[in-house]
Amino acid sequence: MAMQIQGNYDHSGTDYAERVKEKQAAERAEKAKEAEKAAEEKNSGRLSEPKDEYISSEKSGQKPTGLYRVGQDENGNRKIFFDDPKAGHANGKDDRSEKNEDGQAPKVGGDSQGKPSEKCVTNTDKVDREIRKLKEKKQHLKQQIQTSSGDEMKIRELEKKLAQVENELSQKDNDTYRRQNASVSE
Repeated sequence: MAMQIQGNYDHSGTDYAERVKEKQAAERAEKAKEAEKAAEEKNSGRLSEPKDEYISSEKSGQKPTGLYRVGQDENGNRKIFFDDPKAGHANGKDDRSEKNEDGQAPKVGGDSQGKPSEKCVTNTDKVDREIRKLKEKKQHLKQQIQTSSGDEMKIRELEKKLAQVENELSQKDNDTYRRQNASVSE
């Protein structure tokens, strides 16, 4: 039996995939247009969103909540002072412009509630002496190592002691150790 195949084939399988892609693209474009229209309707009745901006106290007309200034304490050291406008400035003047009966500006100390300031003194003399003794011991051990000749056991023992002293020095000769072991008095 003989079969004859006609040369007319339908290749619509690949066209179907292209048609689906086109249809999806059209649907996406339509959704995007709808979203744009909704956003325009939403924003048409109001102005743009407010944004943060700097407004100086002079332009706003409001007084600042507090002022900081750099001054000197009774020892002449630099210190930062806080002038609280709510505490005792009902007359509109600040402490810097007022003078006491001596004609000098008042001394500012303590906090904004008028409590006197406390003085603390930190003393690191004891720690410094300890570090100085360790350094002297290190020098002495180095000299002993240089002067001892021939006795290997003694040199090794001195080198061990020197290593211990250097280790102790590296732990103690720093600001952290000084702060932790300083004596504080009020």
